[in-house]
Amino acid sequence: MLMIRFAWRIFGVLPALQEVGQSILTLKSINWAQKLAPYRVASNARAVFELALTLFLFVALWVSAYLASYLHPWLAPLIAIPAAGFLVRLFMLQHDCGHMALFQSKKVNDWVGRLLGVLTLTPYDYWRHSHAMHHATAGNLDRRGIGDIRTMTLAEYEKEGAWGRFFYRLYRNPIILFIIGPVYLFLLQHRLPPQTFAQGRASWIGVLATNLGLVLLIGGLIALFGWKAVLLVHLPIVMVGAAIGVWLFYVQHQFDPTHWEHQDEWNVETAALEGCSCYDLPKPLMWLTGNIGMHHLHHLSSRIPFYRLPQVLKDFPVLDEQAHHLTFWQSLKCINLALWDEGAKKLISFRLAHKAMKAAA
Repeated sequence: MLMIRFAWRIFGVLPALQEVGQSILTLKSINWAQKLAPYRVASNARAVFELALTLFLFVALWVSAYLASYLHPWLAPLIAIPAAGFLVRLFMLQHDCGHMALFQSKKVNDWVGRLLGVLTLTPYDYWRHSHAMHHATAGNLDRRGIGDIRTMTLAEYEKEGAWGRFFYRLYRNPIILFIIGPVYLFLLQHRLPPQTFAQGRASWIGVLATNLGLVLLIGGLIALFGWKAVLLVHLPIVMVGAAIGVWLFYVQHQFDPTHWEHQDEWNVETAALEGCSCYDLPKPLMWLTGNIGMHHLHHLSSRIPFYRLPQVLKDFPVLDEQAHHLTFWQSLKCINLALWDEGAKKLISFRLAHKAMKAAA
């Protein structure tokens, strides 16, 4: 009986493993640049519709929060939560502008992106350059540090002194990473981002123009609605929107199993297919976040407009079947992942890292 069970397991599991292996080989052997080229077509009419609808709903919720503040001060922050969702959607439209995927014209994409950058507190030209670097280096262990979440390897963490480990652990603390950090990033750091001068004149002018636009925007809000509106309505919207944005960016790359390699073994398609998650949010939230949860597709071909990504999954089921799917509850488990273990080729927590270091000692 034991021999029968053993044989059944062996001959039952092996075909399944072979099928999975064959699917992965098929996924990597396809020329995705050629296959996905027809989807990289922007529609000006669709772009205007998405932009107008999102702006209208954002303004409507902003005004609703302002009026509700007269009924009770706590009603405004509550309405600010859905309003923040539409601020995130405006950022996703700006994001598509940065990839030349919203409008057909590069100039229109850039100018719409710059104007949206005032609302999202993001200097567009600087961000576009940094984000392009992110796409060109995601999952590359030798080119970390631009446009990504700082991630140390286990070996690097072991070599750090006590203060280095302390500050890295502080940076990776969920309160810092998802609450304080986003507020600092969008409210303060984006006013004069690092590497601004290194990127050249366009980025520097873009940063100054965005800051000037913010002064005019906040000044206009104060003149029309008063300080109360800025503090009870606009500030909570910005803070919640920033936290949502950083969280989405985090779970798109910081999950298990993800993919990191050194330069000599790294390539962009493998990094997209194995190093980017597919965040399975409810359909209303997928719409609100501009389908950015289909992040493996976005990294595979960033010029595809966000509204065409679901069609790509339908037309190429293998991209859905072999994706690293994450539900919201599964994504919460990713919070503790902090270090890349090159030996195990996986992200691990500080607890496992210290356990491994003690065992090695």
